[in-house]
Amino acid sequence: MSMIQISKRQKGTSKLVDVLIRIGAIVLSLIFIGIVLAIMGYDPFKVFGKIIQTPFKRFKDVMNKTIMLTTLSLGIAIAFRMKFWNIGAEGQFYMGAFGAASMAFMCPNLPPILLLPLMCVAGFVCGGLWALIPAVIKARFGASETLVTLMMNYIAIAFISYLQYGPWKDPAALGAAKVPNFSENAVLPDVFGIHAGWIIMLVLVIIMTILLRYTKLGYQIDVIGESETTAKYAGMNTVKILVIAVLISGGLCGMAGFMQSSAVEKSITDSMSAGLGFTAVITAWLAKLKPPVIVVASFMFSILLQSGSSLQVMKIPSSITEIMQGVIIFFVLACEFFINYKISFRKHTAVKEAE
Repeated sequence: MSMIQISKRQKGTSKLVDVLIRIGAIVLSLIFIGIVLAIMGYDPFKVFGKIIQTPFKRFKDVMNKTIMLTTLSLGIAIAFRMKFWNIGAEGQFYMGAFGAASMAFMCPNLPPILLLPLMCVAGFVCGGLWALIPAVIKARFGASETLVTLMMNYIAIAFISYLQYGPWKDPAALGAAKVPNFSENAVLPDVFGIHAGWIIMLVLVIIMTILLRYTKLGYQIDVIGESETTAKYAGMNTVKILVIAVLISGGLCGMAGFMQSSAVEKSITDSMSAGLGFTAVITAWLAKLKPPVIVVASFMFSILLQSGSSLQVMKIPSSITEIMQGVIIFFVLACEFFINYKISFRKHTAVKEAE
């Protein structure tokens, strides 16, 4: 008689095997999605064809989402690397947008060369300070950052709603709950047909790669992520490092709010994130918290998100793209199991069975 034994791999698989397993997982997920689409009565080849056409037909829209998703994912990644589970990217995004909008309304006539950096800094500071609140609560009282950051999302969105329906409501909007548009000086210009946020995004990816791979802070973040006890034993000031890392995490999410409000919305609303703060958790995790890979994961997910409206032309519900995301995540999660564990078959001897 044989039995299945699952054991953790003593030695990790090679990078090539890791890549092949993940590619295999994605291929299997696409095959599974194709089968489901066929069962539902849709032509999977036409559906996949529409999705593949999306970045060519709606490149600007895809890039707008990629910029936002990448920046949010970078912010989440630095927190996750030290096992601080920041689920509050949405709230930090909105508070960053609030900071940027405040500067836009306070200094509308300031030259763009001064106003835009001021808005960017304000977005970073507001997002960072918002993220710092759960970090301090965790350090002081040991509260779960997952719960606190999640709840603070709703507080931030409610605050923006208050501004939208109250103090910042545009009196010229004929009763509609709308915040006035920013002045032209507060709008990020286009570079090669896409707003300049893509340049900021690439600079942030480079900075975060250097910070996490080659700096003392990056090393300390990884050590704390592996074992906080070891970090303390090594003499690291874990509270100080936590505060710095979370400040950067929230600040990056706040910068995403600045770019979205300045370049895309040209104003601020309580629905402008479209839930991408939560999607960013997925893309950051799928990219293994590595900045260069985050760009690729964000671009792929942006294509899926943007293709929803294209699929509606074929009378396919746009929600099918959300199902696709879920299936891909499920298969990638499953592949992680095979990367970290091995399955072996062992035979029971008659003696062992008698015992």
